[in-house]
Amino acid sequence: MRRALELAARGWGRVSPNPLVGCVLVRDARVVGEGWHEGPGTEHAEAMSLRVAGDRAAGATAFVTLEPCDHHGRTPPCARALIHAGVERVIAATGDPNPIVDGSGFRALRGAGLTVEEGLLGAEAIRQNVAFSTHVRTGRPFVVLKMASSLDGKAAARDGSSKWITGEEARADVQRLRAWSDAVVVGSGTALADDPRLTVRDSAFASARPPVRVLVDPSGRVPSDRRALDATAPTLIATTELTPTPRRQEWVDAGADVAVLDRDPTGGVSLPVLIDLLGKRDLQGVVLEGGPTLAWSAVHDGVVDQLVLYVAPMLVGGREATGWLAGDGFAPIGRAAHVDIVSIERLGADVKVVADVHRDR
Repeated sequence: MRRALELAARGWGRVSPNPLVGCVLVRDARVVGEGWHEGPGTEHAEAMSLRVAGDRAAGATAFVTLEPCDHHGRTPPCARALIHAGVERVIAATGDPNPIVDGSGFRALRGAGLTVEEGLLGAEAIRQNVAFSTHVRTGRPFVVLKMASSLDGKAAARDGSSKWITGEEARADVQRLRAWSDAVVVGSGTALADDPRLTVRDSAFASARPPVRVLVDPSGRVPSDRRALDATAPTLIATTELTPTPRRQEWVDAGADVAVLDRDPTGGVSLPVLIDLLGKRDLQGVVLEGGPTLAWSAVHDGVVDQLVLYVAPMLVGGREATGWLAGDGFAPIGRAAHVDIVSIERLGADVKVVADVHRDR
């Protein structure tokens, strides 16, 4: 099953809105076929492994990271393919939360006399497809807040300089996170200060499906000549009625999709409304890469599922230096947003902290 999870990861950044899936066929203690899903419209992991195994699939055990489907979509049902190939046993890491599947694959396999087991390395499989499962269960995307800071919590020095707080290894990891995502979100402050292109620059993680670039600009501050509005990837600008019509038209003429959304109490774009919109557009994994203001709004509004924080071994100091989380803060302390630390990892000289954020404060 560990190998099946490794195979599934080969579809990183390419399979959405489908899940990552890997499959290993074992017969007489030998691997006879391996497969993974490469993207929408391509063969599923089970089908690839069966094609590789050929006649050797008869009597084999299939280790698959997700419950095989039993419905006709762009490709034939995988459960039926396993049955027809003579596979005798299926060990699945986890069931498929998609209502179209949701146990039907297991029922078809058991009905045909196959032995079915579920749960081996299930936690790893669930985390691997957390964006997919969140979207099919709730209709909203899984939202990751990505931030970088010094050891004393600063996102920039008092003169506004911030390049580069983290090292090359951490910045390369950000490219991998972007490749996973369906959308990358920044605020107008970041768009103006850094002029990011928001594309996947590392060829190792480049995808045929570039993430949608989302600019949050409630009042029309960002001109159309910013790099995030070039033709390398689709761009959505989330704004409000505060933006003058000529600016909105300027964005449209530059090729951007413009969404006029509700305002929050501070006059900014309502992030819950924006996140709901992204979910309705079938964008399952969203990365917030904005500055401290957008980060605070996202945490305050309860739209963040996971925090990825890159911490650099430096001390910036200064009352006027910008912390990575702005805003008025939570008070009293009991109202603070709590997190569960998932992992702590060294990336060169930096430390990457991944934490699940409690949304039900």
